[in-house]
Amino acid sequence: MVMDINTENIFASIPDDLTKEIFQPIIESKNVKIERIISRGHDSPETGWYDEEQNEWVIVLKGDAIITFDDAFDNKKEIRLNQGTYLNIPAHTKHRVSWTSQQTETIWLAIYYSD
Repeated sequence: MVMDINTENIFASIPDDLTKEIFQPIIESKNVKIERIISRGHDSPETGWYDEEQNEWVIVLKGDAIITFDDAFDNKKEIRLNQGTYLNIPAHTKHRVSWTSQQTETIWLAIYYSD
């Protein structure tokens, strides 16, 4: 089987207009989805708790963010993520992005996976 090999830069093609948060799939399969998320001053709506069917591993590659949990997760209600900080969120752990930096874009890499 011959596979196409594509290379791109995770920091390339950042749009100037970040009125809306950007979710860009990189790879999707039955058991795994990898996406780039770009935020600047975005947060989840108050009623917008994420309750993912899959586990979610997320790393902030650039910028800053705060994730808030509906119930304490790892004995914490909020976790601040900055460049290089990653977090594994088990499936059905209700959470939301409560803050991202307005000064610069926050670039996330999110990997959703099944056990």
